[in-house]
Amino acid sequence: MTISRRAFLKIAGASGAAGVIGWPEEARAVREGPRWDETPAMLVDTTKCVGCRACEAACGEANRLPDPARAAGEDVFAGKRTTDSRTYTVVNRYLSPGKGGTRPTFVKTQCMHCLQPACASACLVKALEKTPEGPILYHPDRCMGCRYCMVACPFGVPKFEYEKAVPYIQKCSFCLERLDQGKLPACAQVCPGGALQFGKRKELLEIAKSRIYQTPDRYVHHIYGEHEVGGTGWLYISRIPFEQLGFRVDLGMRPYPEFTWPFLSAVPFVLMLWPPFLMGLYAFRKGKGETARGAAEGEGVETRHE
Repeated sequence: MTISRRAFLKIAGASGAAGVIGWPEEARAVREGPRWDETPAMLVDTTKCVGCRACEAACGEANRLPDPARAAGEDVFAGKRTTDSRTYTVVNRYLSPGKGGTRPTFVKTQCMHCLQPACASACLVKALEKTPEGPILYHPDRCMGCRYCMVACPFGVPKFEYEKAVPYIQKCSFCLERLDQGKLPACAQVCPGGALQFGKRKELLEIAKSRIYQTPDRYVHHIYGEHEVGGTGWLYISRIPFEQLGFRVDLGMRPYPEFTWPFLSAVPFVLMLWPPFLMGLYAFRKGKGETARGAAEGEGVETRHE
């Protein structure tokens, strides 16, 4: 996917102009949004996850990423891992008291695909977009590399390709291309224990509530992601408190974009300076990218832009 100079400046100019009037239209659009209860979502039942990490391998294959670390034995679970620019999902192990000693709980981590994402709200050039279908889509050719999305995300998901000459933001896309083809997300497709269940958000919430109601001793009476930061596309149920599984429990229920709108509307004249700045930054990145590609072609190396 490519974007012309004219298109980039149009987006940049629209962002600057929107700042002058406090971005009310965008704010209204995010608040109202489509009917999120009908959008794709994923229910993660941590009581069913066996820690096989098949989801990691499937994600890597589907997104043409390097193979995940396959350490011998359980060494890979010795420390807590996080996603990075070449790893969109990771599984961590948490130990808690159980019958006959400690009992492991495995937790899959990836982009939460918030219903009202802070990352998209913070992006001045709309490089991150909350699609009507649910997933948060990244447009690399719009990205100016400011990394505001990394600061805004309460889950610390977007990752920057610091090691590349022309870096982009990388994160889970909820396998949007596969969804468009009528396929399941790669991780859900291969999960052997049924820990990952894909479907409409409303239906998954009903399933989660039913499991908690029918076996109250098996689950904590809370669905993580139902209301946190305004709701997320990934929902979790667990047998032990979420704070013991590395989840943030200090986020509140208010959508994070609501915290950014008052600030953005309070500095309209500063934002008017963005269009010329973005034009210069775009020209710089384009020239740098062409230089890097030219050098790679001279050495016979193929470059990947996504």
